[in-house]
Amino acid sequence: MSVRPTAVLVLRVTALGMLAAALAIFLTKPQWFAAWFAPLTDYGAPSIYNRDSLWNLTMAHLLLVVEASAIGGCTAITAAIIVTRAPAADFLPIARSIANIAQTFPPVAVLALAVPALGFGAKPVLFSLTLYGLLPVFESTLAGLQRIPEATREAAFGMGMNAWQRLWQVELPLAGPVIFHGVRLAVVINLGTATIGSTVAASSLGDVIIAGLQTSNTAFIVQGAIVIAALAVLIYEVLGVFARWRWPVR
Repeated sequence: MSVRPTAVLVLRVTALGMLAAALAIFLTKPQWFAAWFAPLTDYGAPSIYNRDSLWNLTMAHLLLVVEASAIGGCTAITAAIIVTRAPAADFLPIARSIANIAQTFPPVAVLALAVPALGFGAKPVLFSLTLYGLLPVFESTLAGLQRIPEATREAAFGMGMNAWQRLWQVELPLAGPVIFHGVRLAVVINLGTATIGSTVAASSLGDVIIAGLQTSNTAFIVQGAIVIAALAVLIYEVLGVFARWRWPVR
């Protein structure tokens, strides 16, 4: 690795560390920043969200994102693997259409349809986020697997590998960077979309934004938006650093 990429990586990691530290301080000691948000309030309204701990809401928000991303990622990767095998190749257009439809439906509409069946709380939110995160992972897995040269598969076959061994030892490792990019996108999409969970009584950072909308308190809205934006930047960049470490460009 040359000096320049190393220096850039060090600067990026340092910046991410500073952002993470600032976010942690804000989540654990939000009252320290009350004066910053006071100009955004009217008539003596509180400038810091005080109905629940920002830290607890952030952890609940991240839990929704992690669970939905894990379920959706595993489902999408499995589906993509299946439809790239010869016996199930005819189902590729159907699987792609399902993934596209899942992405097309607005999450709010999915929530409205899921609540009668799943009730209020985290379950309908997980269902909605899982559907919404299928497409990027499915398409990235397809792209990663389909771009593997046929000669590579034939070489693995010539070495005596069976279909299962070729998949785990050759195809998935080669497709890993592309698949991970789709997972990375899905996580960030779910991170922003999870705010709607508050509309169906699931704890998330959407509580802060909705409280601000209900009380016309701009400070609450800005706080929720700042935390979500900071989390999105942190998670996207941290996953990017991991990808560059795991699959370095040669």
